[in-house]
Amino acid sequence: MNIRQAIRQKRRELSPQQRSDAQQIIYQKIETHLALNQAKNIAIFLSFDGEVDTKPIIEYLWQQNKSVYLPVPIAEQQLLFLNYSPNTPLIKNKFGILEPAINETSSITIEQLDIVFTPLVAFDERGYRMGMGGGYYDRALANYQKQQILPIGLAFACQKLAKIDNQPWDIKLPEIIYA
Repeated sequence: MNIRQAIRQKRRELSPQQRSDAQQIIYQKIETHLALNQAKNIAIFLSFDGEVDTKPIIEYLWQQNKSVYLPVPIAEQQLLFLNYSPNTPLIKNKFGILEPAINETSSITIEQLDIVFTPLVAFDERGYRMGMGGGYYDRALANYQKQQILPIGLAFACQKLAKIDNQPWDIKLPEIIYA
């Protein structure tokens, strides 16, 4: 079993109580996050495979009148960010993840986003993340500092490693919220 599979397994094995307790801490950190208060356009993912449940975060963002966008993988391993509201119909993509149907009129460029909540399989103290291996987020966030976007990883503490063997193209996240 490789690191990616082992960490995903560890994440799936969290008890309902461990998961609930950790998520409550994560949600509190998000609700008191200063950058979130000033942000208007926020990208977030729909949880999959034992990830931190993002539904309560999305509900909170809607209550705060934030515009919420979901990532949709498109050609050449790029991400398109589509507006997501309570009545947006969702379909399963090739990875089995729910996403809005592609509609160019509801998309936003990454430069227009203030915060990008980023999924991850594992992370280290330095902020390096290991994703699912497609490189979608590394490509999308390659110039995040120039674009003044704040990428924030979401994870459980069991996903933290001492050090990830990162590649030169891997994007280091400035912040990871975990518990």
